[in-house]
Amino acid sequence: MRKTSLLLCVLFLMPAFAFAQSSRGWQVELDRLAFNFSSTEVSYAKEYAGFSDARLTADSQTAISGELHALGNYYFNNWLWSNVLEMDYGKTRIRPVDGENLTNESADKIAFTTGYTQRLWKVNNWLGGFEAGPFANVGYETEFTRVDNAPRRKVYRGMLGVKIFDGTYVKDFYLAAVGEADQTYDPSSEKLAWEASIKLQAPVRDGVTAKFSAMWRNYLHESRPQATDLDYELELDARLDVQLFQNLSVAPFINFYTAQGKYIAPRGQNVYIGVALSFSHIFVKAE
Repeated sequence: MRKTSLLLCVLFLMPAFAFAQSSRGWQVELDRLAFNFSSTEVSYAKEYAGFSDARLTADSQTAISGELHALGNYYFNNWLWSNVLEMDYGKTRIRPVDGENLTNESADKIAFTTGYTQRLWKVNNWLGGFEAGPFANVGYETEFTRVDNAPRRKVYRGMLGVKIFDGTYVKDFYLAAVGEADQTYDPSSEKLAWEASIKLQAPVRDGVTAKFSAMWRNYLHESRPQATDLDYELELDARLDVQLFQNLSVAPFINFYTAQGKYIAPRGQNVYIGVALSFSHIFVKAE
């Protein structure tokens, strides 16, 4: 029995010894600062209403969106302290020939997450190599502006699970239990869910990188049911980063989001196809 216990302790502590000389210190990185802009300005469209060329009769419109994804990670021996800031905002304004101007938000999100990951295992010769271990994090999600006739989104979220990270191809993959304190409404609602997410990356050729990410969240329970509660949500994102100059790149992408309301029959979805001009930079690199 003592031999068995000793062997288990050795096997458990081996990763800690193996990671004693691995990456240490801060890594501060602007993973993506992307910008999309398009504008169509049509003059005298009313006078040209009978013409067959749509370029003369279309409604004027302007679409603008921006996205920021920043990381601040601290590596020490066999653990990792990670911090992630995500900001996403988009707006479209349509100026029809007849009628009032219309303004719609196409994206609105602010999210900050901080967490601890135990670097228990390191794999070198499978799937390009990666690290793995249990993790726990907490975060807060809100929005820049609230939707008309709805309160501002305010959600505190905690997660506990296992993950694969910092791989050559598998940048991040996790499976976790999720607890939420949704303070969008008063009184607040406590929710329980499970979540899975993956981020993949692979070089296509010199200066071209294919990226794919997916997130699935399934809600299991809420303490105070609301008409806006979700049963599940799924988001997929695929893009092709083409380097233009040093840290500047252009990326055609497609983003798909779908969600099923618990008390609504049809499933809502959003498909966004576009091209992003993005900038990335590593300010401090762990050694």
